[in-house]
This record gives sequence, C-alpha cells and structure tokens, in this order.
Amino acid sequence: MTLPTQLVLHVLIDDPNREMYGLQLSEAAGLPSGTIHPILARLEKAGWLTSRWEEVDTRVEGRPKRRYYRLDPNSLATVQAALHRADPAAKALGRFRPGRAGGIA
Repeated sequence: MTLPTQLVLHVLIDDPNREMYGLQLSEAAGLPSGTIHPILARLEKAGWLTSRWEEVDTRVEGRPKRRYYRLDPNSLATVQAALHRADPAAKALGRFRPGRAGGIA
C-alpha cells in the first residue's frame, strides 16, 4: 500500500461515518488534487469505499456537483488491519508531516 493511500485511509478512518469530497480529502491528507482521485477510484473498486454524487442545482451553487466518499462500514476491519500492517512506513512518514504523526498509528 502506497503512503499516499495510507494518508487517505487515515483521514477517512478518523471518522468512518463522515462523507468527504475529493478536494476535502486532498487537503486533509496533504496530497495534490491530481493524486487523490486515482486512489479513491482504486479503493472504491476494492470495495473499501462507497461514493455518491450530491444532489444540487449546479447553477444555483455556482460549482460542479461533488462526489462524496466514505468508508464502507463492511470494510472497516479490513482497512484497520491493512493500516496496521503498513504502520512502520506510516510512522516514518509522520516524522515528515508534523501534525499528522499523532493521527498515524
């Protein structure tokens, strides 16, 4: 599992019931926006995430619709186990990302 994928999963696992859209996840994980969507697509294809398009009038909102992601409740234990196995690499990354080190465990 790549370190960027670990960062995304740590953001999502912090509050497994919270939905977040791509830019929110990108900012929270500290990743460029072009990096986040391929990760989200792979995680959704693996069954670890679910997603939905928001229902808004784009003309009223003045922006495109957002796609919201969250951990699939049935995958929570699998995600936790995968992150635990990746723990040494994530802790090493935490040394370079102040403020996230405590959240990566």
